[in-house]
This record gives sequence, structure tokens and C-alpha cells, in this order.
Amino acid sequence: MDFSLWVDADSCPVPVRELVVKFILRLAIPCYFVANRPIPLPSFARKTNLITMIVTENTEGAADDYIVAHVQHKDMVITRDIPLAARLVEKNITTINDRGKLFSPESIREDVSIRNFNYELAQMGIQPERTGNFNKKNLNDFANCLDRELQKKLRQ
Repeated sequence: MDFSLWVDADSCPVPVRELVVKFILRLAIPCYFVANRPIPLPSFARKTNLITMIVTENTEGAADDYIVAHVQHKDMVITRDIPLAARLVEKNITTINDRGKLFSPESIREDVSIRNFNYELAQMGIQPERTGNFNKKNLNDFANCLDRELQKKLRQ
């Protein structure tokens, strides 16, 4: 395999982690889960050397910085962190979120603007509109996006 899958595991929902492990075991793709604290992985993930859990310093942005520093051009990253996604898209790294969105150079500017606007609202004490709870549709959308992007990588 000439690419790896990276997961920004700090805020990755459990169902997404489980699905990622199933995909990488089936396709034999190396995977790195990166977080600033230990993140539990499914018990069946412990039976393979394809999965590496990387625990960084417990400081703001340490996991993001680690991913950006170590990801390779052909790799793929899963994150819901918009600033991290922007850094990765700038490096031309395939990046998706846990709800099945593929970040692109065209879409990331709008994503960053919306994120910054919502952050400013929160700083002023105004509650911005929240994304709904993670649900089965989100997981299905993620599975479809992950499969589509992994298949592209495998064909390259």
C-alpha cells in the first residue's frame, strides 16, 4: 500500500472509528489515529499491526500539528476540524469529515468563513446554529464518502 489513512481522533465519533477500522482491515490500509489523549479503539482493532494510536502532547493543536507534519502527499485524512482541513487541503491532501463531506479548495474557504463567523458569535455570547447530533444518515454518508475516496486511492 502506498498510502495511509490518518484520523484526527480527538473528536471522532465512536461509530466512525469502528467503521474506519472495518474498512482498513478489509482493505489492508495502514491507519494512524492521532489525539492528544488516549482514545479507545474497537477491541477487534488490537489484533492487527495496521493500526497505530499516536498520543501527542496534551496541548492545543498538538494532534493537528502532528498530522500536518507527518502526512504524505498520497495519504488521506479524516477530520471535523475546519482549520486542520484547510491546512491539509492547502497541501493537496485528500481530506473528509466524519459526516461524509470531501473538503476541496473551492469549499474550504466557505467552511473556514462559516467556522470563523460562528466562533465570533460564540465569543459575543450568541449561540450559533449547531449541527445536529451524529446519526445513522451521517454514518451512511461518511461510509459512502470514505469508500469512494479510498477506491480512488487504490486505483491510483
